[in-house]
Amino acid sequence: MRRVLLVKLSSLGDVIHAMPVVADLRAAFPEVCIDWVVEPGFAPLVRRVEGIGEVIECAQRRWRKRWWTGDVQRERQAFRARLRQQHYDAVLDLQGLTKSALVARQARMAPGGLRYALGNRTDGSGWEAPTRWLADRAVTLEPHLHVVDRSRRMAAEALGYAVSGPPRFGVVGHMAPPLQARTLVFVHGTSRDDKLWPEALWIAFGQSLVRRGWRMAMPQASDEEAQRAGRIAAGIGPTFCDLWPRMGLDALVDQMGRTQGVVGVDSGLSHLAVALDLPHVQLYNFPTAWRTGPLPEHGHAHQVCVGGDGIPALEAVEAAWQRVAVACGVVP
Repeated sequence: MRRVLLVKLSSLGDVIHAMPVVADLRAAFPEVCIDWVVEPGFAPLVRRVEGIGEVIECAQRRWRKRWWTGDVQRERQAFRARLRQQHYDAVLDLQGLTKSALVARQARMAPGGLRYALGNRTDGSGWEAPTRWLADRAVTLEPHLHVVDRSRRMAAEALGYAVSGPPRFGVVGHMAPPLQARTLVFVHGTSRDDKLWPEALWIAFGQSLVRRGWRMAMPQASDEEAQRAGRIAAGIGPTFCDLWPRMGLDALVDQMGRTQGVVGVDSGLSHLAVALDLPHVQLYNFPTAWRTGPLPEHGHAHQVCVGGDGIPALEAVEAAWQRVAVACGVVP
């Protein structure tokens, strides 16, 4: 196994959950070169994964909006040409969608090389049936699997090795000193409003942290998130809050890595906190933590989930963060 291509295009959380496959492949095949096809917005993060070779950007989201234009046609041709520069011994479609299967189908294969795809729907996945028809071989898995385990198991069964140990995300950060003040990141934004934690609870939680000598940092990626961050900061006290400007994913990785921990709703940035191995409490309004959240069996002793049966109570979140902080030695 000399060269393997991974296809996982989006979104942020899904890309992060697939990262441990890289470490697994390198353990099974120490000389393997691993390339990855991904949407441009997530490419800077994938380039941070230890052991990645080429990161091939595929702007399908943007192309769909202007598919008829000459510029897009030229970009698509350039993408196909780059995808066919190498000969792959295996292509792993970790996305399970028709769009990812079509990308995998365009890769150039080495003699005897095969394209693999997931052969069935698992709980909570957006799997589409054409993926198994477009691949050379489909891998059938038990339906009740954590998303990290799903990618790891699919790759292992496709290429004939055993999954061993907890997942290793392998995100390499740039060396930067920690922030001078003890800082906890509030990941308050998510793509779905029904996953949000109420602003009043963020404010009450922040006020209790201020009394214990903490500062809060709040990222924002849209006007709506900026307004929410401003309201939360005003309620806590602006002098104790840092509203981070909008920044690229590459810069955000480094900035988060300088903090002492993260509390956040079920979102891509919360999953990034897991990949960065930060002390972390992840908030769930629905019973889906078993599928996407940090689990003890994954080795996340200082990363826990709270909630799952309605909006998590303030007391439960405070207690969870206190346990995590004490375990990591970030509180007196």
